[in-house]
Amino acid sequence: MTVGIESPVFLLIDALEAAQTQARAAGLAYAGGVSPQLAWDLTQAGEAVLVDVRSGEERKFVGHVPGSVHVAWATGTNLTRNPRFVRELEAKLADCGGKDATALLLCRSGKRSVLAAEAATKAGFTHVLNVLEGFEGEIDNHQQRGHGDGWRFRGLPWVQD
Repeated sequence: MTVGIESPVFLLIDALEAAQTQARAAGLAYAGGVSPQLAWDLTQAGEAVLVDVRSGEERKFVGHVPGSVHVAWATGTNLTRNPRFVRELEAKLADCGGKDATALLLCRSGKRSVLAAEAATKAGFTHVLNVLEGFEGEIDNHQQRGHGDGWRFRGLPWVQD
């Protein structure tokens, strides 16, 4: 009897589908959440597009993921909601499947990206997920980010201008 080994891409797709199943069971208004590591693996395998929804200032001064697409959910120091977010997201994903593309949204801590995922789903996007923990993670007891979770804490690739 020969036991088949599943391909890494197949395992990634299974993990993505599991996240979407959990989201439906939880009644989320978007397709679910994935860990930073799974987000990186999916984008590297060409199975998803990583969309950074932080402000341009955050990307420039805090850092960003190489190859990520940028569509700000909010802009400026007051983080004013970007009224063109859905249109800009659709334009950036046009060559990747448009509203049917698997888009993984990344913000600072995983909260704004939930709001962005909900808005995108409401606008007809079918596979928009939140990257859990965000780029910098939650604030710790010392009022600092990046010491317990988040993209950078997990040692995933990022660059800074």
